[in-house]
Amino acid sequence: MHSDSDLLPLSALQHFLFCQRQCALIHLEQQWAENRFTAEGNVAHKRAHDAPDESRPGIRITHSLPVSSSTLGVSGQCDVVEFHKDGSVIPVEYKRGKPKSHRADEVQVCAQAICLEEMLNTEIPEAYLYYGLRKRRTKVVLDTELRQLVSSLSAEMHSMFQSRKNPTALYEKAKCDACSLIEICQPQIHRLHRGAASWFQLMINEK
Repeated sequence: MHSDSDLLPLSALQHFLFCQRQCALIHLEQQWAENRFTAEGNVAHKRAHDAPDESRPGIRITHSLPVSSSTLGVSGQCDVVEFHKDGSVIPVEYKRGKPKSHRADEVQVCAQAICLEEMLNTEIPEAYLYYGLRKRRTKVVLDTELRQLVSSLSAEMHSMFQSRKNPTALYEKAKCDACSLIEICQPQIHRLHRGAASWFQLMINEK
């Protein structure tokens, strides 16, 4: 269990799964840079967060709901939470673009659900991701596998924060070229340095 002073940003879990170095740059070193993708994502979140709460037949919709979990050691905000008349609670996370090949978005909304379960003493079997490009929801089943992934990522992330160490940059074209922090991170330069170091060590070993 984590104390209130030990809570980390819930959004950092998504960054941590996508790239541990990106997570460290943003949340440990307070580094940030915008690009088209982050700007579009910010617009999507702002629309969801700034919308007023509303009620519809059988459902109450809340925006920007603060949540936290002492088990995971995270706190943050849910874009949207639906409270249904039958007692079900459904978090909805808004994203730009479309579903991704990795599970970072699923991890984020699952962590939100775990927070809500602790706060409301309820069970939440499913959540949704709304992607702006597709303009429709994608259902996320909050099964044991996903919950275990969230739990293990949370523990690893807390270890990284406690160590205060930024992981070494690893250049992966698909990830790095689209990342707004690429000029700060300089993964290609780190790759060249590693290559030179390996060559130098090889020369020493051959003597």
